[in-house]
Amino acid sequence: MKRSLGKWFVLLLLTHLLCAEDFTAHIKADNHTPYVKEAVLLSVDFNQTNPEPVLLFQFQVLPSKAYRIHQIYAHHDDTLHHTQHHNLYEIYPLRPGDINVTFRLVKRVTNDEKVRYFASGDRDDFKKLDTTDHLIPLPPLTLHVNPLPKATQLVGDFKLDYSLKTKQAKAYEPIPMKVTITGNGYPPVLSQIIKPNKAFTLFTEKPITHIRHSQKGTHSTVIYPMAISAAHSFTLPETTLQAFNPKTERSYKLTIPAEPITITPVDKSTLVDKVDNPKPLRVNWQWLYTLLGYLSAFIAGFATAWLMKQRRKKNRMQTHPLKAKIDACADEKALLALLMAQGDKRFESVIGKLEASLYGSPKQTLKQLKQEAKEQLS
Repeated sequence: MKRSLGKWFVLLLLTHLLCAEDFTAHIKADNHTPYVKEAVLLSVDFNQTNPEPVLLFQFQVLPSKAYRIHQIYAHHDDTLHHTQHHNLYEIYPLRPGDINVTFRLVKRVTNDEKVRYFASGDRDDFKKLDTTDHLIPLPPLTLHVNPLPKATQLVGDFKLDYSLKTKQAKAYEPIPMKVTITGNGYPPVLSQIIKPNKAFTLFTEKPITHIRHSQKGTHSTVIYPMAISAAHSFTLPETTLQAFNPKTERSYKLTIPAEPITITPVDKSTLVDKVDNPKPLRVNWQWLYTLLGYLSAFIAGFATAWLMKQRRKKNRMQTHPLKAKIDACADEKALLALLMAQGDKRFESVIGKLEASLYGSPKQTLKQLKQEAKEQLS
């Protein structure tokens, strides 16, 4: 597959001179015809040309499902009246065909007085910078993306290394294995490296990734920890990953060779305990007898308390024979004589009040004294 002659011109320019009276905007791409998942280096520069206003810029490469974005460098010099911004991005197209990379640029205009007012604030007295914002239209960057060769799994220049802890193990003993892919290009993160096989059981973990983006591209080290186990000897089949290097426009393979694994059977008699542990399951009803005993004691106690409560309630409801005699007393003297005849200490306070009522003060009504005397019988 051949590219157009344009590939020989480094840093092909997509240059737009916008708002010439205030600033210039330059957008450059180093490649307009990348392959799928090949990095495109994007350079974006804003330089203030009119020193009269105070300018600020807000720029963004808009996200899209058609590509991935990584900002790898940013230098913003916001010196008043001489603003300069320089940004570098990596754009990874994710599908073949024409793709438009779109942008959003806001030019913010203010003056020295507003900047001084803004700067006079502090942490406890924050002041917003007053600006007049203008959305500046920027034409998209169009990429003509080439498709990858069929069955390509990795895009870039990579090397593969693997380690198998041992080639001999006991039956069902896990054998640790590690596969490492290192190089430059689209991060080599795959859903699986070794394909499942009926001859062995495969245990996998989440890949460990170390990815670094720079002007030279993306450098990755991805480690795939895993383990295998089996009941019988087997051969770990050869694994081949299809890769493509867009810089050389050539396909290549990363291979894990076939490895015979010797499995030593385990004597089954050593795996079976001669003593049952835990013991065979059998029904033990002792817990039920204990539970019923606790329930019986609880019910008996509850019933006894309920009966005693009902008895006290019944006793309260029955009329004490002395209450009728108290009600029959015609005056304080008769009531005093009745209560004193009982010889009951419960009536001492009522007797004292009767004597005070008869021979001194304060006076209390006969009705009140009768009621108090009857209350002592409750």
